[in-house]
Amino acid sequence: MRTSADGTGPIHHGSAAGRVYAKLRGLIISLDLPPDTVLSRADLAREHEVSQSPVREAIQELEKEGLVISFPQSKTVVSKIDIEHARDTQFLRLGVELEVARTLASTSSAELLLPTSRILRMQKMAGEDQDIAEFTALDRLFHLSLFEAAGVPSLWHLIAGRSGHIDRLRMLNLPDPGKMSQVLASHEKILSAISNSDLAAAEQSVRHHLTGTLASANAIRDAHPAYFARQ
Repeated sequence: MRTSADGTGPIHHGSAAGRVYAKLRGLIISLDLPPDTVLSRADLAREHEVSQSPVREAIQELEKEGLVISFPQSKTVVSKIDIEHARDTQFLRLGVELEVARTLASTSSAELLLPTSRILRMQKMAGEDQDIAEFTALDRLFHLSLFEAAGVPSLWHLIAGRSGHIDRLRMLNLPDPGKMSQVLASHEKILSAISNSDLAAAEQSVRHHLTGTLASANAIRDAHPAYFARQ
């Protein structure tokens, strides 16, 4: 369940607005709807076989996240990637995920980490197949499973709800040669350090993993200038 853009009520995932929101957000994050794509409410309503009211509610939520920009009496377009927004979100995520790693390295059992281990095995197969969509979905599940093991899954969903810009930045970075192998190696190090109750190694591995894409942000922007907002 997500809070609606105006704060007056929830958007349920199973509702018409929730379905439209989830579909549009997924297409924006995957870059299937790249920046500057015009979103027609009438067309979206026809495509999803709903009235324009749930479409409007979904767009308001996306606008709240900074993923679309609506111009009054004109049009709605997919926003460009904002690197500063991505940096802010990453700062927040790093602080929380470091604490998750510390908590798990201090208290977790092997049983708690079984879901994470299974997800990592599946992600390795997706990497071997060069299936970026599946790899990305499993990447999110890997981190979510750590939050679940630490008993704080709601914090993952809170952070994920404002991660649209950093997620799009990663989507541009993933096809780079060797990037998926780097992600897998980082995941293995994080899981190994936590399993071995090595707090220092767990913190170092998380920090290295979560700063990789932003360290390359300028190079990614130079390679794909049309996707980015002017700084």
